[in-house]
Amino acid sequence: MPGMTDIAVFGVDFTSAPRAAKPIRVAGGQRHGAVVRLAGLVALHSLDEFSSWLVRPGPWVAGFDLPFGLPRELVEHLGWPTDYAALMAHYAALSRVDIRDRFAAFCDARPAGAKFAHRACDGPAGASPSMKWVNPPVAWMLHAGVPRLIAAGVHLPGHLAGDPTRVALEAYPGLLARELIGRRSYKSDTKAAQTPERLIARKDIVEGLEQGRTRLGLRLKLSHAQRDDLVADASGDSLDAVLAMLQAAWAAEQPDHGWPQGADPIEGWIVSA
Repeated sequence: MPGMTDIAVFGVDFTSAPRAAKPIRVAGGQRHGAVVRLAGLVALHSLDEFSSWLVRPGPWVAGFDLPFGLPRELVEHLGWPTDYAALMAHYAALSRVDIRDRFAAFCDARPAGAKFAHRACDGPAGASPSMKWVNPPVAWMLHAGVPRLIAAGVHLPGHLAGDPTRVALEAYPGLLARELIGRRSYKSDTKAAQTPERLIARKDIVEGLEQGRTRLGLRLKLSHAQRDDLVADASGDSLDAVLAMLQAAWAAEQPDHGWPQGADPIEGWIVSA
């Protein structure tokens, strides 16, 4: 994939319970050199629609805002398989209630301030532990998303070989957003919290992306209508999909799609962390 002049890239803002009011958002575009042009956004209203989307023909590289792995410390403590494919099959076969009970028991046995086990990439990315089942429920996102990626036969660099023309990477929009606006909040699903300050923050992110002011060295190309739509979406879902798309566009030109040497295949890695 590296070295291609025009690369189809996608960013996916994932939810484990997609519905009309809160769909999975997919941003699609093209990378040409240092420019990434947004082609458009689509909404997927069910996990079945997500599975159908994943089998679209390549070549493409996509960044998904959901964890692809679990902390090795947790996996070994629970006695779960340490082969990635076997671990994901085991995890997918468990109910959410079962997962929550096991994770809660693990946390309850640990001291305050160190309840959760972390992956090596969580710290550098500033990401929530992938075993969290509330605020945000990323454990459910892994449970709903990764088995579908595997079933679709996409290539999961560092984890599992698949179709090399359809490359799926773990992205984290917050990592890129913080480069541009620090810790300012830019989104909320709650109407009362959709403030003018958050709207200004979204505007600042979009301007920063258009000007190429991140270490990814990429510039986002938008139409006026697209810019207005990204700023207007107070949930931030559309903007998060675009941020994930830019992370995928960066990885598309990196050796091993940005997977660092020595990264643990059980835990995975967040693009550009």
